[in-house]
Amino acid sequence: MTDSEYTPPEIEAKWQKRWENDHLYKVTEDSPRPKWYEMTMFPYTSGALHIGHWYAMAPSDVHARFRRMQGYNVMHPMGFDAFGLPAENAAIKNKIHPFTWTMQNVENMRRQLKSIGACYDWDRELVSCLPEYYQWTQFLFLKLYHAGLAYRGTAPVNWCPHCQTVLANEQVLNDGHCERCDATVIKKDLEQWFFRITNYADEMLDFSKVQWPERIKTMQTNWIGKSQGTEIRFGMEASDDKEIRVFTTRPDTIFGVTFMVLAPEHPLVGKLTTPEHRKEVEDYITASRHRSEIERLSTTKEKDGVFIGAYAINKLNGERVPIWIADYVLLSYGTGAVMGVPAHDERDFAFAKKYQIPIKTVIAPHGWKGEELTEAYIEPGTMVNSGQFDGIPNKQGIEEVNDFIESKDYGQRKTTYRLRDWLISRQRYWGTPIPMVYCPECGVVPVPEEDLPVLLPEDAEFKPTGESPLKYCESFVNTTCPRCGGKAKRETDTMDTFMCSNWYYMRYTSPGCDTVPFDPAKMKYWMPVDQYTGGAEHAVMHLFYSRFFTKALRDVGLIDFDEPFIRLFNQGTIVYQKHKMSKSRGNVITPEEYVSVLGADTVRAYLMFIGPWSQGGEWSDTGINGISRWLNRVWNLVAGEEPAFHDKGDPSAILELQRITHRTIKKAYQDLDSFHFNTMLAALMEFSNYLGNVRDSKAIDRKSWQEAITTLLLLMAPSTPHLAEELWERTGHPYSIHQQLFPSWDEKLLVNKQVTMVIQVNGKLRDKLTVDASIAEADAKQLALEQERVKNYIEGKEIVKIIFVPGRLVNIVAR
Repeated sequence: MTDSEYTPPEIEAKWQKRWENDHLYKVTEDSPRPKWYEMTMFPYTSGALHIGHWYAMAPSDVHARFRRMQGYNVMHPMGFDAFGLPAENAAIKNKIHPFTWTMQNVENMRRQLKSIGACYDWDRELVSCLPEYYQWTQFLFLKLYHAGLAYRGTAPVNWCPHCQTVLANEQVLNDGHCERCDATVIKKDLEQWFFRITNYADEMLDFSKVQWPERIKTMQTNWIGKSQGTEIRFGMEASDDKEIRVFTTRPDTIFGVTFMVLAPEHPLVGKLTTPEHRKEVEDYITASRHRSEIERLSTTKEKDGVFIGAYAINKLNGERVPIWIADYVLLSYGTGAVMGVPAHDERDFAFAKKYQIPIKTVIAPHGWKGEELTEAYIEPGTMVNSGQFDGIPNKQGIEEVNDFIESKDYGQRKTTYRLRDWLISRQRYWGTPIPMVYCPECGVVPVPEEDLPVLLPEDAEFKPTGESPLKYCESFVNTTCPRCGGKAKRETDTMDTFMCSNWYYMRYTSPGCDTVPFDPAKMKYWMPVDQYTGGAEHAVMHLFYSRFFTKALRDVGLIDFDEPFIRLFNQGTIVYQKHKMSKSRGNVITPEEYVSVLGADTVRAYLMFIGPWSQGGEWSDTGINGISRWLNRVWNLVAGEEPAFHDKGDPSAILELQRITHRTIKKAYQDLDSFHFNTMLAALMEFSNYLGNVRDSKAIDRKSWQEAITTLLLLMAPSTPHLAEELWERTGHPYSIHQQLFPSWDEKLLVNKQVTMVIQVNGKLRDKLTVDASIAEADAKQLALEQERVKNYIEGKEIVKIIFVPGRLVNIVAR
């Protein structure tokens, strides 16, 4: 083979065109191979992909290619998450329709994605903002509505006054600002659409059917927040018909309650507040509405509150308990009321000290003699100042107090959850319209399935305020009632964009289906997803919601599996200038500038070599240039002029080549299987360097050399698909390397075949030999007797016997 210059852009364009023309990566359900469904989270259509996006996509493609080479029928699809607020904001700013802006971005991002050289089956592409997709999002919403899993209710919500829309808790930053525009988020009461995700709280705590990272399972478990405790009813001093219910996991401290705290939104606040405290209470409520839930719950924020002038009654000891409001208590969690036990809760202790509220010890530490506590005591102890329960270990007291409370009908044992139903309403245009109609005569009426999709109007007028134009678009709002035919109004809220990603992995199985959201037979073949990859930041949003949606669709009879993704791998983050890449920071690296010069294979390989994929790493031009030099060396090694090898090589050199080749195969296989791409590439670099030395030594035969080069190309194929394909063709192999199986290894060749054999004469060391570990006894004895250094000690003597220890020694006994 003659040497030629390595020109990555030309080579990559050549093979990408051929792969596309040949539909090389198109998959069907009639393959005899076992199925493997691998996907990475589809990108949001923000405009352009940067290196951070490639970091999520290129290594996942390597893993999917590896599974193909293992003999699987691999589906590796790609699509676009195309609804959302950024498109609407861009439309307002640039005076362009969101559809136009989004589809321009789709075109650009599709072009970028194709330049990666991934094995995507582009025939399965989906774009979530197209009617052929969101028709079925609406269809699935109606299925949940008819099953009682979607409902409309009034609740305080996170409201961004700039974006003019509701935000989920996850979309509010820790400092109480909107994640999109950084405006201060406030609370606002609105009638919204919800999904009954709380119905699945217990089932979603069961991760027995998935192989997910522990941290993701822990994050979801904490988000559900299951607590087992006691709900206790406190009476009211001024009213016999009102009670305040509190939930506690520490009923053993009930006798230490010295104050009560209600959430500012609690419905009893307005009824119980006395006239002299009303203005202060109302001012506090107004201020709390400008704080996000995350800000209110912050552990660094000093707790404050206001006394409302009313008292509750602790039924267990008859004591008056002053009632306060404080925004660290949420109406949406528990009962919206908490009992204050400052002696045994750090937060309550600080609150009581600040407002000079009595602190009463009811759990005594060992050796306590009645002295005032200097800090909250939260460890186990003995119950004191607790009436009939004095002297009982508090752990035992929990059950005894519970028994007493239930016997007196003061309360009952109860399980509560932090999780709240999923609010899906958004007050914006660019989302899936909620297919509901409001009729003066019939009330809330669902749009019939045969009338779907409810299309977004093209003539909506976008306002600079950010308000949704749907409510002002008469051609959209005004409609007829599907039930009575009278005049009616459409719902003008659209769905949270997580509705699109709730089920897109199902649509990939049959994206062209126009009669149902997914073909049942194809779903049966492909689902659930075998391997999902993406960022850990989606733990309590997309991943959580997808699990719920899968279980809900199972219960309405559309699918027959319980979990969407069997395996999950979270990649780390690639950074530049020590920060995550972002347009606002100005540290975004676009892949085109490197692909156009160094090639996509170089970028792919560098992203994997930069560090463990699970951790991420720092982008470096020096590092990527090093990868480029390595690929050029591989090119020269394979495409360069082949040395004049001997007809028969050195057997020991050939054996060594086989050993190192099979060791590299095993290393690459195991590392690819476990996403350890950086160490896989390190092994391939070491192997290629070794082959360079073998070539220069000319100690092997031509057949052994060609076998080693073939193995090198097969091992590189998942990571550098274009280079491997080109060199595969140049070395005379039939098209395509991406239809070949991954090499296998021989465990016998991995054993160190050479051992050092000691030769003794009458028990004394006389020589050492390097021999095959499996050397036969007769051969070992003969070899020992032939050594010159041994002959000097046995010449003229009688050989009495020869002792052979396999793989270790030969001892000649002579006299």
